[in-house]
Amino acid sequence: MNSKVETSAIVYSCYHEVSRKGENFVPTHTLSYQISGSFVLADDKENYTANPGDFNLIRKNQLVKFVKIPPENDVFESMNIYLSDENLINFSREYHLQAEHSITAKPLVSVEVNAVLQNFITSLKTLLDSNLNHQTLVDLKIKELLLILLQTKPELKNILFDFSEPFKIDLEAFMNQNFRYNVNLERFAFLTGRSLATFKRDFEKVFQTSPHKWILQKRLNEAYFLIKEEGKSASDIFVDLGFEDLSHFSYVFKKQFGYSPTKIEKVDF
Repeated sequence: MNSKVETSAIVYSCYHEVSRKGENFVPTHTLSYQISGSFVLADDKENYTANPGDFNLIRKNQLVKFVKIPPENDVFESMNIYLSDENLINFSREYHLQAEHSITAKPLVSVEVNAVLQNFITSLKTLLDSNLNHQTLVDLKIKELLLILLQTKPELKNILFDFSEPFKIDLEAFMNQNFRYNVNLERFAFLTGRSLATFKRDFEKVFQTSPHKWILQKRLNEAYFLIKEEGKSASDIFVDLGFEDLSHFSYVFKKQFGYSPTKIEKVDF
C-alpha cells in the first residue's frame, strides 16, 4: 500500500513497494529530503542515489527516471518541497535576488544538512502532521527554507533564480538521446527551445515522419533488440522505454512485428 500526504507545495510520500512511476519531466525545482529507503534518479548519462538523511535539489526542466526503493521489511519515506516559478520570482523580488549567470549543473544537486536545516526539516514534518498546515504557514515555511539554503549553499542562487527558457538546440541529437522518456510532445518542444508547431515542422524536416510515429518505432526497435539480443523480458523494459503499461506495450509490439514479445528467443552466440 502506498500513501501520500500533500499540503500545497509540500508532499510527504510513503511507499511499501518499489515504485517506478513518476513524472519523467521535472517541471519545477524540487527539494527532496530522504527519510527512509532510497531514491534513484537517472538521466541519460548517470544514476544518482539519495539515501536516508540526504537532502537534494532536483533541478527543473530535466528528463529523468525515478525509482523509489523501500528498505527491507519497512517503508520508503520522503518529503518533497516544490518551488514554483511564481514563488521564486516573488521571493527574488522581495529580497532583490537574481542569477548572475546560467550554470550547467547535474540534475540532482546535494545540499549538506547542517543543524539549522535539520531543525527546519523536523519542524516541517511536524507541520504536515498537524492541523495547522494552511497555505499561509506553508508559504512562510518555504520562504524560511529558501533563506536557509542561500546561507548554506549560496551558489544555489544561480540555479533557483535563473528564469531563462531553453535555447533552440539540435533536434536530431536531442531526440535520439531522449526518445525513451514518457513525456508529451509539448515537453519535447519546450526542451528543444521550440513552440509545438515549430517542433513538429522541424521534426518532419529532420526525420521525414511525424514525431509520434518516429518515437514509437524507435522504442519498439530498441525493445526488440533488448529482448532478442540481451535476453530481457517485456516486464523488465517496458517502463524504461516509455510505455505506461505492459499490455499496451505487448499490443503495439505484436502489431509491429507480428508476434508477442514472449515469442522471441535470445540469440545464441
